[in-house]
Amino acid sequence: MIAVSCNCTKNKKSNISQLEGSWELNYITGPKIAFDGLYPNKKPSINFDLKENRVSGNNSCNTYSGKLVLDGNKIDFTQPMMSTKMMCLDGQGEKIYMNTLQKVTSYDITDDGKTLNFISGDIAVMRFTRK
Repeated sequence: MIAVSCNCTKNKKSNISQLEGSWELNYITGPKIAFDGLYPNKKPSINFDLKENRVSGNNSCNTYSGKLVLDGNKIDFTQPMMSTKMMCLDGQGEKIYMNTLQKVTSYDITDDGKTLNFISGDIAVMRFTRK
């Protein structure tokens, strides 16, 4: 008699604890402008506070915060977020960041825990590195 065991369904919930902390954007899809041209002074960042169930960050000019909505590796940024309203010389990067964030449907963290990918459908649209 041969017994075979298979853990065929990966438990993505183990990734949730890896979200905790701060991440800095180093790739965003879509714009025809080079990444450094979009964010010449400050790269956007995102911070996850799992205890408070909050997400916050800086979109290169203004800070933002809101409720963190997670279900396994599914993530939802369509809830209203609070944001400061500082005048930015070039708000294009800020607008692209916030619009792209709203399209994200799931996330993936690399095995080494250093890279966070935000995915829309099955396409990686944003990439962050741990700060």
